[in-house]
Amino acid sequence: MHEMSLCEGIRRVVDQASAADDISRVTRVRVEIGKFAGVEKKALSFAWDIVMRGSKAEGAELEMIDLPGRALCYDCVEEVEIEERLSPCPKCGGGKLLPQGGDEMQIKDMEVV
Repeated sequence: MHEMSLCEGIRRVVDQASAADDISRVTRVRVEIGKFAGVEKKALSFAWDIVMRGSKAEGAELEMIDLPGRALCYDCVEEVEIEERLSPCPKCGGGKLLPQGGDEMQIKDMEVV
């Protein structure tokens, strides 16, 4: 389950960002996850509780924000949202698409006290 290693990476970032003495606890971490990132959200949520034990983020809420798949259509020269990697352009039906997003996963922000 690679979601465990994803949570371990998030923990490293959270630990570094919350290392200041004036931060006692992390209450929420918001993570953006692209449609094509290959992340199983239920598994990520399960791993989150385990990996955050003993850190300032123990008990923190993990909020997952879905990002759409996006591509640039060479036929109509529009950036469009796509449902699948090989979907045709939803505007013109063209098949010449260059992926522009949807495979990313990143920490958007976190709340601390």
